[in-house]
Amino acid sequence: MYDVERSGSRGRLAGIAVALTSFLPIAMTGVAAHVLAQPRWTPQVSGATARLRGVSAASDRVVWASGSNSTILRSEDAGATWQPLSSPAADRLDFRDIDAVAPGVAYVLSIGNGPLSRIFKTMDAGRSWALQFTNLDPQAFFDAMAFSDAVNGVVVSDSVDGAFYVLTTRDGGTTWTRVPQATLPPALANEGFFAASGTNVTVRGRRIWMGTGAAARARVLRSEDAGRTWHISDTPVAAGPSAGIYSIAFRDDQHGVIVGGDYAKEAAAVDNAAITSDGGATWTAVRGLGGFRSVVAHVPGTPATWIAVGPLGSDLSADDGRTWAPILGPGFDTVSFAPGLPTGWASGARGAIARFDYR
Repeated sequence: MYDVERSGSRGRLAGIAVALTSFLPIAMTGVAAHVLAQPRWTPQVSGATARLRGVSAASDRVVWASGSNSTILRSEDAGATWQPLSSPAADRLDFRDIDAVAPGVAYVLSIGNGPLSRIFKTMDAGRSWALQFTNLDPQAFFDAMAFSDAVNGVVVSDSVDGAFYVLTTRDGGTTWTRVPQATLPPALANEGFFAASGTNVTVRGRRIWMGTGAAARARVLRSEDAGRTWHISDTPVAAGPSAGIYSIAFRDDQHGVIVGGDYAKEAAAVDNAAITSDGGATWTAVRGLGGFRSVVAHVPGTPATWIAVGPLGSDLSADDGRTWAPILGPGFDTVSFAPGLPTGWASGARGAIARFDYR
């Protein structure tokens, strides 16, 4: 069971999922076999027992992962071996998101109410860490972050008192500045972001997109000018206390996919995905995912191929998310591709890590 507690004052995400057990070829149901290359999962041994909800590929060789119990891992040989890194803090933290902006440079985000939400940065491949941000608002609970390059980033919290809580940096995290509430649309009651995979916020240049959940409607909050002005759109993704958008990704400025659903019904494939071709202004429901999915990503080097992953399995689309084919085998919590390459890594429960090759 994917036991998830809501973030912010309503709780936080945690849980247990299916272990890394077997890897089988893709089932070609729903998508013509000749359209797809042959994807391949390769299991790897992380040496960790923590749930790894954060993964970030800096290159085809260097990969970072993070998770519960202050766990941070790094590989320099494409995941053949993984090195555990010392925690940036003395207390035990849950590192739900890690973003590598270079092979030796990464940001890691811990989640929790108040000061449990922190951001650390390393410039020397994890040998030392600098504390960049500590949340001092007891009602805030930071869920995910994303970077457009080495110095420009954004981090999001659940809403506080009916207002979205968004911070940006333009100097590599030396300073994090809250986006003025007056520039953001109001939040719905209980609206926030699920800390499930570190991917419900994504950036491309000056564009930022965020997928919300836990409210009466699942919506996409977006900016086209690095967070100075904002717009918000309703989506057809299922909404409710445990439902909404868990991941959002774009392959260019116009074409994007959102996935999620209801974590309390993780086997149900009901209103759990939508696509856009106008930059996120409007969203169209699609079907075919095998159940609740916590992450979606475009496969680099392909015109329109996507992978969606959740704790019970994964799916592949070769037509910009309109139709999906199941990939038989285990599930994971999150996935990240090496920049510009169709090679990625997924991570999940009990230290599970696997490499994904799409050739």
